[in-house]
Amino acid sequence: MLETMLKLQQKLNDDTNGLGWERGVTNRGKVINWRRCIWLESAELVESYPWKHWKSIDAQPNYENIRIEIVDIWHFVMSEALRLNRVERNENIKQLAQDISSTKAYQEFLSQKEEIPRDIYKQIEIVESFVASVFAKDSIEDLTASFFEVARVGGLNINSLYQLYIGKNILNQFRQDNGYKEGTYIKIWDKREDNVVMQEILQKNPNISPQELYKALEEAYPNE
Repeated sequence: MLETMLKLQQKLNDDTNGLGWERGVTNRGKVINWRRCIWLESAELVESYPWKHWKSIDAQPNYENIRIEIVDIWHFVMSEALRLNRVERNENIKQLAQDISSTKAYQEFLSQKEEIPRDIYKQIEIVESFVASVFAKDSIEDLTASFFEVARVGGLNINSLYQLYIGKNILNQFRQDNGYKEGTYIKIWDKREDNVVMQEILQKNPNISPQELYKALEEAYPNE
C-alpha cells in the first residue's frame, strides 16, 4: 500500500507540476515548498477542533474533516519524501517504500487500531509537535514517523489512510482535469464540498476502483 501511494503521488506531481518538480520549481516557474504546504494544511487541521475558548465552546471536533486534512498533509509529506529521495538518495520508489516501511514508527502504524485519543488538546499538541519537526529539516524517516503520529490523532490506520488517500488522489486528479489550476473548478456540489461527496461515494462502495471513482465524480460534478 505504501509503495502504491508513493507511485500515485509521483504521478500526480509529474502531471500537475511537470517532470523535474523535485528540483523545486514547476514547469510554469512557480517555486514549490512542500514543508510550507504541510504547515498550512496542519493549521487547517487544528481549525477542525473547537479549541477557541471564546467561540462555540460546546462544539465537537469535526473528525470527518480532520481525516481529510490529515490525508491532504500525507500528500505533501510524500511529496517532500519523494523530493528528498531524488535529491539525496536517487533510489527508486520501491526502495524508498522499503526504507519507510522498515522503521519502527511504520511497523507500529501497521498495527494501529482506528481509535481516537480522547483529549482533544493532546491531539492538537501532537499536530503542533509534528509541525515543529517539519521545520527541523528532519530526514525522510523522521518526517514520516512524525506524520504517523498525526494520523493516529484522526483514528486512521494504514487501511483507512490508504482508502482515503486513493479517494483524495483521484479527486485531486479530477480537479486538475476540470480547471482547478485555472480557477474555473467548482468546489461546492449541491451545497456540499467535493471532499464530502468523495467520502460519501467511498462509504457507499469501499471497494470502488480508482477508475470507477473518477467516473462517479464525473457524474456528480455540477454542469454549471
